[in-house]
Amino acid sequence: MGGTPKKAATRTKGWPSLAGLTAPLLHLLLADAVALRLELREGPRGARIVDAGIAAVGGIEAGRRIAEICMGGLGTVAVESGAALPRWPMTVSARSSHPVLACLASQYAGWSLSAGAGKSAYRAMASGPGRALAVREPLFAELGYRDKGAAAVLVLETDREPPAPLIDKIARDCNVKPQRLTLILTPTRSLAGATQIVARALEVALHKTHALGFPLKRVIDGWGAAPLPPPAADFLSAMGRTNDAILYGGRAHLFVTGDDGAARALAEKLPSGASRDHGKPFAETFRSYKGDFFAIDPMLFSPAAVTVTALDSGRSFHAGAIDADLIDRSFGC
Repeated sequence: MGGTPKKAATRTKGWPSLAGLTAPLLHLLLADAVALRLELREGPRGARIVDAGIAAVGGIEAGRRIAEICMGGLGTVAVESGAALPRWPMTVSARSSHPVLACLASQYAGWSLSAGAGKSAYRAMASGPGRALAVREPLFAELGYRDKGAAAVLVLETDREPPAPLIDKIARDCNVKPQRLTLILTPTRSLAGATQIVARALEVALHKTHALGFPLKRVIDGWGAAPLPPPAADFLSAMGRTNDAILYGGRAHLFVTGDDGAARALAEKLPSGASRDHGKPFAETFRSYKGDFFAIDPMLFSPAAVTVTALDSGRSFHAGAIDADLIDRSFGC
């Protein structure tokens, strides 16, 4: 994902600036930092660090707001109660009327960042609107989108503050001064981190839709939801629970144009159950591949149950099912 893509167009006609839409959301997050139990500090090179769960307590509401920042201001994230899993009623849902831009150009954690080597090496996956300024992923050439802005915001799934050389690289790639860079740090084990990850049921559905070769321009609207897991004692368990929340408890609804046959085929192939690696908690799957994330079948990463509505005919197609027993097992019930 770190290669230099073909030059992307400067904002597809009719597509808004993610940086511009995110600015007021970030302003409100910073203004409410004390109430949200976030810690703000100046990082290397003068970059702004927002700690959402390393030294800070953070919380579910902080994670909800961070998830909306991840979606570049083009998504609405809610924490509500759901009946699909009675033992785990707290559900994180996300919807967007611009799902391709919100999910793939912003929310998707597609920018792999690293610095240093050996035991002291720093690695993190970055999501958020700053990705569309850097366009370091080939996906942006496909989308034909490149944002412009004087400030960049990224959300990093990490429990460590990034070092100065990485700050320099991010600022350089985003074409902003380090002092105009905001990095929101969300450990997977934290409440805020788990919330913003579970808010990705729609994004995961969009990513697999793209992997299946379905034309993204035909995806008009979307919604996704997944249960919020309890925090885990270690990173592997936390990663397993947040993945299982979507793979075995997540739902998504896509609204697409085109013929019924294509919509039906998408619905049948989209759920996680279509994968050879479906059927056991993600942490076990991860261990069985000796920690090699890329050895796992990429078709696994999708919500458990999906609905695809063909807007031209008004017909809807359903596939997949929630696995309550596996969610209980994963969540430590």
